[in-house]
Amino acid sequence: MEKNQSKSYFFALSAVLLWSTVASAFKLTLAYFDALQLLLYASFFSLCVFFVVIGYQKKFYLLLTYSKKTYFQLALLGLINPFIYYLMLFHAYELLPAQEAQPINYTWALTLTYLSVLILKQKVSLYDFIAGVMCYFGVLVISTHGDLLNFSFSNLTGVFLALFSTVLWSLYWLYNTKLHVDPLIGLFINFLFGVPGILLYALVTSHPLTFNIYGFLGSIYVGVFEMGITFVLWLQAMKLSTNTAKIANLIFISPFLSLFFISFFVGETILFSTFIGLIFIIIGLLIQQKMKVVRR
Repeated sequence: MEKNQSKSYFFALSAVLLWSTVASAFKLTLAYFDALQLLLYASFFSLCVFFVVIGYQKKFYLLLTYSKKTYFQLALLGLINPFIYYLMLFHAYELLPAQEAQPINYTWALTLTYLSVLILKQKVSLYDFIAGVMCYFGVLVISTHGDLLNFSFSNLTGVFLALFSTVLWSLYWLYNTKLHVDPLIGLFINFLFGVPGILLYALVTSHPLTFNIYGFLGSIYVGVFEMGITFVLWLQAMKLSTNTAKIANLIFISPFLSLFFISFFVGETILFSTFIGLIFIIIGLLIQQKMKVVRR
């Protein structure tokens, strides 16, 4: 048991460390590729990762066990992830400093709770409301650089796209819960349909596809680590953990590590308002998570 828990911490911390680097990777790669081009290349490399992992785990036989209806549903979900979700997210990173886009996107867990009320008919508690106030106040502090009185956003379109991406991500996972599909296989099928959809969109819109070695390497990194292997690592951590709560809190390390990497690699000066806003977001998410545990 202790050995499995130690392995669980190793996989979870590895995932958290890698997730902490992706905001920097997004911003650096978007200096060479636009959002659509980054999405196309990164999604393809992510699809390759899932293919290799499924082969290693000998799970290809599962592809023959799902109905046409399930494949159709997974294909539709592929329009959300990777297509529309990451396109919106990458556009947000184009418009916003990484230190703003990353914490705002982190509020997806709260969005998930609110959408669960509408889709899964779950009840929202007073603590969920308090968590929402805390998180979105944090978003306001970050996006206005702490200038709350003037209510002046650094880029309102970018803030909207970052927030809208949390809705898309939450919808994707909520509808996934209704499908009895192996998570890894489900993602593979999503990307199997999503990548051709992205390519078709690029061709129909006559989007120029250029090559740049730095953008290409960045796309590989994003595809392998943000969209690919980190998901596998986290799944393995959850599988080995004796109590998922033991590793769930590790995810709160990620946004703070991310700010360090953004400062070090991207060269952004991290504003004091970013730290304050992020603390409000984390407190809100912790309130939400702790109250879920209590209600269980």
